[in-house]
Amino acid sequence: MTRFFDGIDPIRYNPDAETDLAYRHYNPDEIVLGKRMEDQLRFAVAYWHSFAWEGGDPFGGRTFERPWYPQDSMKNAKLKADVAFEMFALLGQPFFCFHDADVRPEGDTFAENKRNLEEIVDYFGEKMEATGTKLLWGTANLFTHRRFMSGAATNPDPDVFAYSAATVKSCMDATQKLGGENYVLWGGREGYETLLNTDLVKERQQAGRFLQMVVDYAHKIGFNGTILIEPKPQEPSKHQYDYDVNTVYSFLKEFGLEGEVKMNIEQGHAILAGHSFEHELAMAAAFGILGSIDMNRNDYQSGWDTDQFPNNVPEVALAYYEILKMGGFTTGGTNFDSKLRRQSLDPADLIAGHAGAMDVCARGLKAAAAMLEDGGLETARAERYAGWDDAANKDMLESGTLDGIAERVLAEDINPQPRSGRQERLENYVNRFV
Repeated sequence: MTRFFDGIDPIRYNPDAETDLAYRHYNPDEIVLGKRMEDQLRFAVAYWHSFAWEGGDPFGGRTFERPWYPQDSMKNAKLKADVAFEMFALLGQPFFCFHDADVRPEGDTFAENKRNLEEIVDYFGEKMEATGTKLLWGTANLFTHRRFMSGAATNPDPDVFAYSAATVKSCMDATQKLGGENYVLWGGREGYETLLNTDLVKERQQAGRFLQMVVDYAHKIGFNGTILIEPKPQEPSKHQYDYDVNTVYSFLKEFGLEGEVKMNIEQGHAILAGHSFEHELAMAAAFGILGSIDMNRNDYQSGWDTDQFPNNVPEVALAYYEILKMGGFTTGGTNFDSKLRRQSLDPADLIAGHAGAMDVCARGLKAAAAMLEDGGLETARAERYAGWDDAANKDMLESGTLDGIAERVLAEDINPQPRSGRQERLENYVNRFV
């Protein structure tokens, strides 16, 4: 034991608890729409924010003091893993997620990075077997190191493209070895700052070919999980190629990958793209490519990706409504891509942040399930579009022509009058459940 979490007991479901270190709504065994709550939500802890992030922001450096700092040796990487799995045991969540750079020190060469990753993966394997914690997904950090300042797959330097491909292969191998259920590609710098030095067509072709290679390799090694792309607008590149769900889907279609790749959608990224979280989830579900989610929230005044723990039950409920409506998660889950505020220094803060977020998600899930079972939203939606069930209108949409439709309008003296969208009434309906 590391003693990092000394004095903190495992977090249990206790609606009447007087401490903030308890679950008041998250009961893993409660049945929600025919499945255990744990199996509906499939919670995961993000290794990078919880253990690798040091508390810096754009205006200041490290605020946290952790016993595994500096993060530059395998000894400290293993200590960090010891603490991580102790926290997983306290929270009882079923999964975790990581980037390669979160879990191993940076070496002087790719070969050294590969050895370090392989060593920590073996260490993880032992701990996963002992604790039962599983890997929701793995990924590669292709954005932090200065070599990636101009992108990874979209870099103008072929050597960076090659280094990135080799890194992704090593991370896919690690994910496969640990039984990961997904592999995520997050193109943090797959974009550009200025057109003055950018070939848009070439970079898009490079990105498409890179993803085709990833899919081919997944088939080669028999990876049974899901390949996921995470849309990310604006930050850090001014113009990101993976801006939102619609943008990524058009990219997948262009390169023939819409049947191979799904999406990991983050609440904070949806907001940065000018959308709501439920909008992005609904779009992905409509395209058949909703795979997994990163759950967090942004500070709506700051205008950048603050990655705070979720605390807005109505927002979360609408998100899970879209997920449940499509049938729920398969290989995906709810990853807390969320971090403490840089003033929250104590180990107990790390536990409380996750426990509170899990309660918020549990409340949102139950509200979403109740709305879905009640059927009010779907009934209202069906009524609004009921006119399209008429045979003549179906025929108009399927085989109509402009001149033929114009003749019908004249012959039937069609003169439509606006009908209420009933938005306020539907908002009131939602509020009955949250």
